[in-house]
Amino acid sequence: MSHWLQVKNIVCRYEPSPAAPVVDNLSFELEVGEIGCLLGSSGCGKTTVLRSIAGFQTIESGSIELGGRILSGAKCHLAPEKRQVGMVFQDYALFPHLTVCDNITFGLHKMPAKARELVCEELLELVKLKGFGHRYPHELSGGQQQRVALARALAPSPALLLLDEPLSSLDAELRRGLALEVRDILKRRGISAIMVTHDQEEAFAFADKIGVLHKGKLEQWDLPFNLYHEPKTRYVANFIGQGVFLPGFMRDANTIETELGLLQSHKHYPWLSNTAVEILLRPDDIVESPDSPYQAKIIRKLFAGTSTLYTLALPTGSHIEAALPSHHNFEIDHQIGIRVEADHLIAFARQDHQ
Repeated sequence: MSHWLQVKNIVCRYEPSPAAPVVDNLSFELEVGEIGCLLGSSGCGKTTVLRSIAGFQTIESGSIELGGRILSGAKCHLAPEKRQVGMVFQDYALFPHLTVCDNITFGLHKMPAKARELVCEELLELVKLKGFGHRYPHELSGGQQQRVALARALAPSPALLLLDEPLSSLDAELRRGLALEVRDILKRRGISAIMVTHDQEEAFAFADKIGVLHKGKLEQWDLPFNLYHEPKTRYVANFIGQGVFLPGFMRDANTIETELGLLQSHKHYPWLSNTAVEILLRPDDIVESPDSPYQAKIIRKLFAGTSTLYTLALPTGSHIEAALPSHHNFEIDHQIGIRVEADHLIAFARQDHQ
C-alpha cells in the first residue's frame, strides 16, 4: 500500500538559479489519518513546504502526490481548489461580515441550504461551539475564532488538512490545550493533517510524526520519542528539548571516556579508539549521587514545580544541566555528587577534531 501523502525530493526557489533553494531536496510521507508537523525556526522553509502542498507555491523539481494523484510534478501543477486540501491560516481569515455558520459553510455554495445547515450543526458540535452559529467573529475569543476556522476547513471534507502556525496568536496555556483538542477532532474524523510551527511543545502535543527543518533541508522525519532520544544529527540533538554536549573520547565501539567516567552507549559507533566525540546529556540524564566521586558546583537554579533545573559547573569548567526533585532545594555554590544515568546515550564526532 502506498503512502497517502508523498512529498518526493521537492526543490523550491523564490529567485532564479544559482540562488540557494528555499526548500532543498525534501522528502517525507504521511499515512491515512496520520498527523504530521513541520518544526523549525523562522526562515527554515517550513511554510514554503506547506504552500507547495496547498498549490500556492510551484516546485522546481520533485513531486507531491495525495491519494495516488499527482498534485505537483514535472508536468503537472493542480490549482489549489482542485487538490481537496483544506487550510487553516495563522490569522484565521474569517469574514467579519458573515455569521459563524455562514463562515463555516462558505465553500459549500453548491450544496442545498438544508444540507449546509446540517453540516454547520455537526461541525459546531464537533468544535464545541454549539449554539454559536448566529454570532459574528468579533463576538468570539481568539480560541473560538480558531475553532470556527478549523470547522470551515473541515466542512468540504478535505483529503488533507494543512495548518499554518494556527495557534501562534494565542497565549501559551490555551495553545497547548487547543493543540490537543484539534488533534482529537482530526483523529475522530480520520483526517490526515500537517501543521507548521516553531513551538516544540505544540508539535509534540499535536503530531504523530515530526520533521525538523533547517535551512531548507529536512534533518529528520520521525516519531517525537525518536527525535528526543535518537536524534540523527547534531542539529536535531541541539534543537529538540534541553541538553548540553560534553566532550569525550571513544574507548571502544560503545564506551566513551568523559570527565564523568566511562559511559556506555546503547549504540555501536564505527569510530576508532581515541576519536574525539561529544555526548548529548539531557537534564534527566543526570541524577544526584552523594557518594559519587564526580562533584559539580551549582551555579544557577530554576524552580519548575515538581523539579528544579540546576546548571552545574564541572571541575574542567564544562557546564551541564540536571533536573532534580524540587524538595531537595540545593543552594547556589553548593557542591553535589552526580552520576550519569542515561538509557539513550547519543554521541557525535567533535567538529574541532576533524
